[in-house]
Amino acid sequence: MKNHNTRGRRSTMLTAFAFSAAAALTLTGCAGGSNSDATPDGDSDEIGVSLIVKTNSNPFFIAMQNGAQTAAEANGVNLTLAAGKEDGDEDTQIQAIEAAISKGDAGILITPNGPAVLDAIEKARDAGLFVIALDTVPDPADAVDITFATDNYLAGQYIGQWTAETLGDGDAVIGLIDLFDDKAVTVDYNRDQGFLNGLGVELGDDQVNGDEEPTGTLPGGGSYEIVGNEASQGAEDGGRTAMENLLAKNPDINVVYTINEPAAYGAFQALEAAGKSGDDVIIVSVDGGCAGVGQVADGIIDATSQQYPVKMAELGVEAIVKLVETGEAPETSDGLDFFNTGVALVTDQPAEGVESIDTTEATEICWGE
Repeated sequence: MKNHNTRGRRSTMLTAFAFSAAAALTLTGCAGGSNSDATPDGDSDEIGVSLIVKTNSNPFFIAMQNGAQTAAEANGVNLTLAAGKEDGDEDTQIQAIEAAISKGDAGILITPNGPAVLDAIEKARDAGLFVIALDTVPDPADAVDITFATDNYLAGQYIGQWTAETLGDGDAVIGLIDLFDDKAVTVDYNRDQGFLNGLGVELGDDQVNGDEEPTGTLPGGGSYEIVGNEASQGAEDGGRTAMENLLAKNPDINVVYTINEPAAYGAFQALEAAGKSGDDVIIVSVDGGCAGVGQVADGIIDATSQQYPVKMAELGVEAIVKLVETGEAPETSDGLDFFNTGVALVTDQPAEGVESIDTTEATEICWGE
């Protein structure tokens, strides 16, 4: 494990670990895995659902597709898969929404790539489709019928609180690797702002990345300096470039927040190339995928907040089936504008007063598989 000061200086973190509750425009139908069960003229009793994810290049969304396929097979759903060409590709998602309307699907599950998608979602809802957002709550939240997602602000707080405890009274020179720099989406600013809040940095607008005071004092007694925010597009190469840019601004960075684990691994590669060893820098992230948990076990990532995309997709498919069959629509979690699918902090370096699970436990439940 990295040799960081682990003196506990913050209050116990609330636990929220809950379980209840292809590329470009790739369109493939599956009911029990394929379209073979459908009649040539279509089956009027068959429930059509489209899952539209941000990209097929991120294992997170591949896991989500697998979860939706499993639920579709179990419920006799004709599932269509679609994906953007890259994170942020709104146009391809809009085309997929229009295709779902044309096919007469009962519902859409979507991880929105940006605000431009919302007009197409409105058209789908006007056409009678039930639209469920997954992973990312749109702005406004009522642009969809409901969202099944991680509490991304809480996920950020967890890794921020863990970082604060691990630093103790030490100083933090912080590099923030976000998702976008040309658009605002809730998953991006909620994780970033949650992290800073958990760390003890006073926020400006909690829906804006990068407007905090660049220097200050942390509750543990140490000082902080925010070197900057860089966009990664949630990709490994983007994370590497973002980290290179941050190091060019200040080579003394010792705390790195990343939007997700692909970006974290890219950041690690850049740090390694710059000659900064694992003991020099704390890297924290959000995802908790099987590969990411392995990187925590290997010391590449120090702590990550685990979310459950398979559960999101399975619950989404099941909710549309239930709505069609009974007329009962899903409801949001108490006090939230979305249905919370759970989050847990994963680390093999527990910090005093911060609830966490280790990589052995996290591997057994990675992404809810």
